[in-house]
Amino acid sequence: MRNRLRRILKLLLLTLAVIVVALAAFGTWRVRRAWPQTTGKIAVQGLSAPVEVIRDRWGVPSLYAANENDLFFAQGYVHAQDRLWQMEFNRRLGAGELSTLFGRALLPTDRSLRVLGIRHAAEADWQVLSPPTRAILQAYADGVNAFLDSHPGLPVEFSLIGAPRPAHWTPVDSIAWSKMIAFSLGQNQTQELMRTRLAAKVGPEGVRQLMPPFPGQNRQPVIVAPEAGGYGAGRRAALEAAGPLLAAVLTEGAVGVGSNNWVVHGSRTATGKPLLANDTHLELDMPSVWYENGLHAGRFDVAGFSFPGVPMVLIGHNARIAWGISSMCGDSQDLFVETPGGPGSRIVHEPIRLKNGQTVPFDVVITPHGPIVNEGFDLKGMPPLALRWTALDPGRTLDALAGIDTAADWPAFRQALSLWEAPTLNFVYADEAGNIGYQGAGKIPVRAPGQLGLAPVPAGGPERDWKGYIPFDRMPSLLNPPAGFIVTANNKVVTDDYPYLISFDYADPYRAQRITELLAATPHAALDDMRRIQADVYSEPAAALRPYLLAVQPANPLQAQALDQVRRWDLRFTPESPGATIYLAWSRALIDDTYGDELGDELMNEFRGTAVNQLPRLVEMMADPRNPWFDDKRTTAKVETRDDVVRRALADAVDLLSPRLGNDPAKWQWGKLHKAVFVHRPLGNSGIGFLMKLFNGGPVPVGGEGATVSSVAANGRRPYIGQFGTSQRMIVDLADLGRSLVVNGTGQTGQLFHRHREDQIPLWRDHRYRPMLFAREAVEKAAEDRLTLAPR
Repeated sequence: MRNRLRRILKLLLLTLAVIVVALAAFGTWRVRRAWPQTTGKIAVQGLSAPVEVIRDRWGVPSLYAANENDLFFAQGYVHAQDRLWQMEFNRRLGAGELSTLFGRALLPTDRSLRVLGIRHAAEADWQVLSPPTRAILQAYADGVNAFLDSHPGLPVEFSLIGAPRPAHWTPVDSIAWSKMIAFSLGQNQTQELMRTRLAAKVGPEGVRQLMPPFPGQNRQPVIVAPEAGGYGAGRRAALEAAGPLLAAVLTEGAVGVGSNNWVVHGSRTATGKPLLANDTHLELDMPSVWYENGLHAGRFDVAGFSFPGVPMVLIGHNARIAWGISSMCGDSQDLFVETPGGPGSRIVHEPIRLKNGQTVPFDVVITPHGPIVNEGFDLKGMPPLALRWTALDPGRTLDALAGIDTAADWPAFRQALSLWEAPTLNFVYADEAGNIGYQGAGKIPVRAPGQLGLAPVPAGGPERDWKGYIPFDRMPSLLNPPAGFIVTANNKVVTDDYPYLISFDYADPYRAQRITELLAATPHAALDDMRRIQADVYSEPAAALRPYLLAVQPANPLQAQALDQVRRWDLRFTPESPGATIYLAWSRALIDDTYGDELGDELMNEFRGTAVNQLPRLVEMMADPRNPWFDDKRTTAKVETRDDVVRRALADAVDLLSPRLGNDPAKWQWGKLHKAVFVHRPLGNSGIGFLMKLFNGGPVPVGGEGATVSSVAANGRRPYIGQFGTSQRMIVDLADLGRSLVVNGTGQTGQLFHRHREDQIPLWRDHRYRPMLFAREAVEKAAEDRLTLAPR
């Protein structure tokens, strides 16, 4: 009997082993069958001549075609090879069709997106674009569809989510995603709503103090606030379920929108030719929001970063010029308080299809100013609000992009940007002739007298409407300034006497100040200096605030040890620094302890993620130890002062850190607490531990924080997990384009387990770079994979 049991047990174990091996083999086959073919030859319908796709050791493709149509066909094909799930998710997002993939839980999000009308706006753009740009978009879509028609394997996300095979790509899909990017970078409506909610809580004067204009802005804002409401619980729950991108795109996270770019004239470089640097700050997605490629055919001879789903190159260089971008923070949105059923209103039916096939009716009211957003944005208790946004008008931004990619000099570059609509961007420029320049681009409205775009205003008559846009030839522009360099980091780019209002809400000035200081101290800049500046983690606000912390008398030995670490700190947010950890925990607590009693928990959390210029205002307030904001309204025994709040914030910080990191402040290194996570959409934020670990990148210990040049910032829900920050880095050397450097945030492909999915994360983390290949000779020398796309 015992022997028989042993034989049965062995048989069962053998059977289990076979099943495990079979499942592993099937899983491997299922994942790998979606991987891109990068060598050999693929015959596809739609090409007129062969296209060479040469990839380097990082999987970055350079595309060589006989004509532009074949070039962009091939770009669509390789984007789909590497990023099909990302493209499909983004397409569904722009169209407001997430409920089709995920069910009723995402219905509030789809309503928000349908209210925006991104898809309708994209269709309007298609009608006004030039024939050459329409041809580019169509060729790109044809390339995506050729991949869909010829490649049976789909990324594993489709199976896990139960998503259907993607429908054919269209040019409007590409335009819609470009508009979604514009919306994510231009959310003044969130600032208006925050001012409205604050006005109801602390009054107009409180708003002026909590959300002041950018330092140096000389116009006093006037708050006209309708009855305040708020974001409903259903919308917040949907955002939580949908993941960090949707939270940033739809309501929260505007305070984090950023980027750095700068350009140095040859008179201040070691080579005598310009250097241009750009690092864009966006969501840390898995895969990266960027796709690097080289495009070579016809008018196009360009290398740089594109968005998967959109043709051409947004950031990069061609043979003659280089350019980089940052958000200009231009105010291109206004909310108007409408009269229900007012003249000129119409209803657009937007039925939403659920995953189970059921269709839910949804109607959007369109006024002459734009859509009524209350139901879609779950704005309860507020009058009807219409969103006026420049990008909802027909525009030619993709015509502008084609012109940028093919420009050969400053006049052609500016001519291209005159067509740019949204988002509002700071473009820095350099060319082989030695010129450097800056151009602000994007439509910014000229408002009626007395209207500053700070809060919703009554719609009224035509006298309240926009009065056109800032003329392009009056937009900020600069060529070869005497200083020898130009810096933008989402700061205010005009002086107070500039005749038009660009915005009241810019990012904190600290990154721009620090970059300017470092460049001013570098009279003969070289590539290594650009790398050093992009890696800089020195904190300007910490230099201003630390003295108040160090003046505290510690209440116990643990606080004394913590203060000793802050005292030794060099003000740099390096991963090894305990002083950085203690300071940031204290500064966060300081803001909460200063404003939290007036605002309450819910409004305080939203204020943190929306209001800009919090730190400059706090630095200003700290000079007045008896400022009324320091008094805790929840106590009656005494009137608290600045020093009371500083002490309380230290106690709060130590109480937060010691349970997490132990009782030795010398071991509270910043990298132990501060980690970057590259979040997959949507599985990386699903709440299912196994899937999050499998699909996310990281966590990676990193330096920096929101106010440092090298920026990795956290969101409000997980304050020390960085999910927003530097998404790519690029340095272009106009003395020799072959010396240019680049790194992406994650890797080229989104395919699970592929070697190029996360291979650039260590470079990104350590501020290392790869060569930015451009010349054919360099591409050939670095070639690892060669694929020919041939006509069928």
